[in-house]
Amino acid sequence: MSGRPVIGVLLDYQAAGSFSQRPHYALRTGYFDALWLAGGTPVAIPYVDGAIDAYLALCDGFLFPGGFYPFPARLYGETAGSDEPVHPRFAFEEQLMARVIARDRPVLGVCAGMQVLAGLYGGTFYRDLHTAIDTPIDHLNERPAEQPAHGLTVSQGSRLQEILGTTALRVNTAHKEALSNQPAGLVINARAEDGVVEGVEVADKGFCIGVQWHPEFFARDGDPNFNLFTGLVSAAAGAKS
Repeated sequence: MSGRPVIGVLLDYQAAGSFSQRPHYALRTGYFDALWLAGGTPVAIPYVDGAIDAYLALCDGFLFPGGFYPFPARLYGETAGSDEPVHPRFAFEEQLMARVIARDRPVLGVCAGMQVLAGLYGGTFYRDLHTAIDTPIDHLNERPAEQPAHGLTVSQGSRLQEILGTTALRVNTAHKEALSNQPAGLVINARAEDGVVEGVEVADKGFCIGVQWHPEFFARDGDPNFNLFTGLVSAAAGAKS
């Protein structure tokens, strides 16, 4: 176990929910299971501002998971009010991810995690892609997350294509927001059949990739989705050494 790279997994947050009516962290087990199967040791990361240096010292790579929480108005190309509240997860996630990327530590962003990555590079988003894009795909509720819902095309020669080992993939979907611009310094590496952005990467970093779908639901040997986790762990092992 000591030889396994440590992957920090940012926790999600609920002010109140079925677990407790008080603020608490929560995250599906699939992320942790996938990372362990891929050869990493997953470690949960809570929102402790003063601990970021400790997290960077501890972790060889980071995974930023999906989640349903509001982004600041600026990420939708809107002007924020002076009293705009910032969600606790976003407030911590943005600063942690910026520090991680600055250190060129391996990063995998999933769904909301991909969007935060794009936002750091100037990305803006549709609040509801279905009102902006004429599409037959219900990107939020097309099918249960355990089932592929639509196809996508991965850019030939991209880092994502190298990792997945394919330029065509059927993926699940559980989002209604979508990237609406081409951020400087960020490569769009995958699109759904309707043109919705499904993947991004930072070309001048060793492993800095975001995907809009949820590969953790298909993380098993032989599935291209699993390669995202083995790729992250492999890159983290390189950073560790």
